[in-house]
Amino acid sequence: MTRVPDSPEPTPPEDSREGSRVPWERWRTLGRLLGARPALALRGEAARVGRSVRAVGHGPGRERDLLVQSLKAAAAALLAWLVAKNLLGDPMALMAPWVALVMVQATVYSSLLRAAQQCTAICAGTLLASGAQALTGDTLGALAVCLPVLMLLSNWSRFGDQGIYGATTAVFTLAAGTVSAASVGHRLGQTALGAAIGVAVNALVLPPIHLRDVRENLAAVARETGDVLCAVADELRGGDWDAHTAADWSRRSAQLEHRLETLHSARRWSRESLRLTRGPLRALRRVPSYVPPDSEDERWSRVTGHVRALTRTLAIAADEDRAPMPPDPEVLAVYARLLELIGQACHAEGDRLLGDRADGADDGRPDEGGESTRRELHHRLQDVLREHAGREAARTTVLGSLLLQAESLWAEAVPTAVRGPAPKDAAASRTASESE
Repeated sequence: MTRVPDSPEPTPPEDSREGSRVPWERWRTLGRLLGARPALALRGEAARVGRSVRAVGHGPGRERDLLVQSLKAAAAALLAWLVAKNLLGDPMALMAPWVALVMVQATVYSSLLRAAQQCTAICAGTLLASGAQALTGDTLGALAVCLPVLMLLSNWSRFGDQGIYGATTAVFTLAAGTVSAASVGHRLGQTALGAAIGVAVNALVLPPIHLRDVRENLAAVARETGDVLCAVADELRGGDWDAHTAADWSRRSAQLEHRLETLHSARRWSRESLRLTRGPLRALRRVPSYVPPDSEDERWSRVTGHVRALTRTLAIAADEDRAPMPPDPEVLAVYARLLELIGQACHAEGDRLLGDRADGADDGRPDEGGESTRRELHHRLQDVLREHAGREAARTTVLGSLLLQAESLWAEAVPTAVRGPAPKDAAASRTASESE
């Protein structure tokens, strides 16, 4: 008798609820991923705000200067409203606090410049709007006549970034209703009042003088240069560096160029903040009297250039497809010690630049131990260079370039160091050259 095969167990139907849950789970996962970025950005922004708030209470700095300027702008607007509305009873009191708020700029010179530009733009907008209203007798027609002209004038370089106020003033003037000679006079008078109050508050109440920014940026350049050199020294001493590590050194040295751009911007702000703030205005605010000269900017520009050349040489030596070869690990350990000394000198220069006095109490002069150690390391590397000469051209080229950059860095980073060799070192050099 033929056996009938057992029928397979019927497959249970899928639970419709389970099937419908899969897309919802995907949507929840996608929502969590999309929500993580805004939450992360908010936490980062909150952390930056917290650091800024703590910096305000910690001591003088950029954050405290920003707080002072913000409070001054608010005080100028309140004062302008009080004078225009309560003392003068002017119906156009809105213009005075609006203009006063904008007049509190980063420097007294920029406040005066913005005052002249904005007052001219507002006068042009008011007069052109009034003339267009008298010509057309219609608000829409007046706007069509004056706005194209005012927008063209707003792009004139003489107005700077204040030219747009001409067009906005024309809109406010025509939207206010009937244009009359009295309303035009009130508007222009309130503009002049607000500009005068804003400039006076900015110039007489803690006038902004940006001398600290130059020293802070110079010190930052010195410290970051020292950080790069010490990082290179640590990796060379460990001996586990490669092309990827050298590329990271090059990237960090390139970031020094961005720091230099910030320094140049701070130098420009420093010069502008000293304009129109000589004599009595300087006495209204205690600021550091010493500003490093422009030669310091040039010196650290050369230092960062040498660091770029040094890291570029190491990157080329680490590239297996290039002919130059890096020196032996023992030689690189000696060179790392030399770079570490230079990095420490850069850190010391950064601390010196943050000082408030220009005397020679801490002039960055290296101690005798550091100078003697540098000379000893330099002579050891020169001896290795002589041994490699004529025998390993590839290693000699790299070591010679690295030694040249280290010497240039030391001479620039420590300007008060003895540039030439000591007499006994000179005699030893002459003896070595005669023996060769």
